[in-house]
Amino acid sequence: MQVANFFNIVEAEKHRKQSGKRYSEFLRVPTMSAGVYVLPAGGTDPQSPHQEDEMYYVVHGRGRMRAGSEDHAVSEGSIIFVAAGVEHRFYEITEELMVLVLFAPAETE
Repeated sequence: MQVANFFNIVEAEKHRKQSGKRYSEFLRVPTMSAGVYVLPAGGTDPQSPHQEDEMYYVVHGRGRMRAGSEDHAVSEGSIIFVAAGVEHRFYEITEELMVLVLFAPAETE
């Protein structure tokens, strides 16, 4: 049984870029999963509600996030919790958003 993993956000972002996708997972265990999500300035966020609780940490960028009835500006250092099943998305992205995303339990594929 593996007891620890060490990651680097720069390496995770490099892997995401190579995949050509907005989201790239770098950790998956039964109780949680994690990845890097990037949205370009002026882009749209196509996500829909998830079956898992979710936490976002904005690594860099600027925009807004709507989650349920809450609506807030987000930027570097912002931390957002979204409960399972809640409609949410980033919008008005004025600077590329790079977000660390944590799902608990692991995101259903």
